[in-house]
Amino acid sequence: MSKAKAAPPPGCTININDPQVQEAAIRIQASYRGHRSRKELREKGPPKFLQELKDVVLLEGSAAKLECRVSAFPDPFIVWSKDGAELKDGPKYRYVFEDPDVVALVVRDGVLADLGKYTVTIKNPFGMTSGSASILIEVPAKVTKGPASVKAKKGTTVVLKADIGGEPPPDVGWLKDGEDIDEDDRVFFDIGDTNTILTIKNAQRSDAGKYEVFVENNLGTDQSFARVDVL
Repeated sequence: MSKAKAAPPPGCTININDPQVQEAAIRIQASYRGHRSRKELREKGPPKFLQELKDVVLLEGSAAKLECRVSAFPDPFIVWSKDGAELKDGPKYRYVFEDPDVVALVVRDGVLADLGKYTVTIKNPFGMTSGSASILIEVPAKVTKGPASVKAKKGTTVVLKADIGGEPPPDVGWLKDGEDIDEDDRVFFDIGDTNTILTIKNAQRSDAGKYEVFVENNLGTDQSFARVDVL
């Protein structure tokens, strides 16, 4: 003898002929088709930037992070380069991927040589895109090698040379016995990218004294001293 089926609890039946039920079903189907279409478009699309790279400033000795937001499905192949040379993921340069769409490069232990143009290239089977930005280095002004003290004969030419550095490039000055040197045809100094040279022609005994080279930029100052004796 077969058992009678238990009736469902009140409120748990669905009438498929009910217009409200049919409308809800249509909305669910449309939503699913839309989700599926968006998913397929994302999977088949070439890489594209949602947020471009931006220039960053790197302070000497610290780290900098270049980052962008990318849409790419399937997962893309990513290469970073600096001034056209590929950068390998390692202790100096760290490739970073942060969900859902952030691609970044961390540059560690910043030095002046890190100044340059960085490019990220992103590719998948459906296409490729790339973007670039610069790392700007800030380095306190410094006298990396001071001038050597000199003993010279009267009437000869004395040359004091100092190696300097800094980014932005520092202002440079020379002093004698604490006073700014007034340049003329006989006593003058030149400033290069990495050094400065003070020249004293036809040295006189009055040129003897304590000389100072002084460098300064917005991040710091430095100086170095040398003694000139004229015999």
